[in-house]
Amino acid sequence: MSELKNDRFLRALLKEPVDVTPVWMMRQAGRYLPEYRAARARAGSFMDLCRNPELACEVTLQPLERFPLDAAILFSDILTVPDAMGLGLYFAEGEGPRFERPVRSEADIDRLGVPDPEQELGYVMDAVRLIRRELAGRVPLIGFSGSPWTLATYMVEGGSSKEYARVKGMMYDRPELMHRLLETVAEAVTAYLNAQIRAGAQAVQIFDTWGGILTPRDYREFSLRHMARIVEGLIREHEGRRVPVILFTKGGGAWLEDMAATGADALGLDWTIDIGEARTRVGDQVALQGNMDPCVLYASPERIRREVADILAAYGHGSGHVFNLGHGIHPGVDPEHAAAFIEAVHELSAPYHA
Repeated sequence: MSELKNDRFLRALLKEPVDVTPVWMMRQAGRYLPEYRAARARAGSFMDLCRNPELACEVTLQPLERFPLDAAILFSDILTVPDAMGLGLYFAEGEGPRFERPVRSEADIDRLGVPDPEQELGYVMDAVRLIRRELAGRVPLIGFSGSPWTLATYMVEGGSSKEYARVKGMMYDRPELMHRLLETVAEAVTAYLNAQIRAGAQAVQIFDTWGGILTPRDYREFSLRHMARIVEGLIREHEGRRVPVILFTKGGGAWLEDMAATGADALGLDWTIDIGEARTRVGDQVALQGNMDPCVLYASPERIRREVADILAAYGHGSGHVFNLGHGIHPGVDPEHAAAFIEAVHELSAPYHA
């Protein structure tokens, strides 16, 4: 494997010194880029794009051709895991992801197996290997998965939801059943992330998109507990260096201390918490990633620079900060505004590392 030419992202996650604050964007390969839309049209559908390693590699690299980003993130989807468990993922026009066979009963849970990542999810591993080769050490590659709770919400609801009636109904009425489902999913996610690491992912992120819909008690029991098991089961050294793990719970600002106690290297923050306050709370335990509101990118480049400056000042001096948005970049953002954001992070952060 090629030697890394730019490793500031990995160094910041381990709180090692860096020259400037590294930056990448969640959903940096996505619909705001015209070249992505063209590749998706060529693929025929979103899942066909995910399942084609050459096209997945192409769109992973697209934002790096435009912007001086400090990391690439594998182009895929969190729902590949439940799809590989036999639930029949499809995307309904205007409705988002749906499952043909949702998990609603004990018998449904009994039928679930842990997929072999090199078989049922081999297309993802092929994409990881291809991306690593094509990156040629330019920047590190991030692998990822959804959290057990987040994946379970889609699996039980059968798709997106506003009330989470079915999944919360199962959680409150049949907690032992819910835990059985979450344990199976956690085992699948651990195997999936370890396979990505073996294939070449140099850091991994667990996306807990729906952890924030839970009460504090239920978050700890039904989301965090199972993410902690995954962190415990991950390969942490590969290719002669540490493989950092980032935990990101959207809406999880109240539970940072508990998240830091899992053994993760870094916590992703959404925009509903001040990053300086977060740093005070977790101390030197973990690095922090975030946390600009993605909607700031709809504003002028001057306003974007001011927001970047404010977040850098709030975090303060020293390493341990990876700049990112508090959630994925929106499809309607002008790529020039994304360019202004990335330039501002690199330019304005240098004094904090002097």
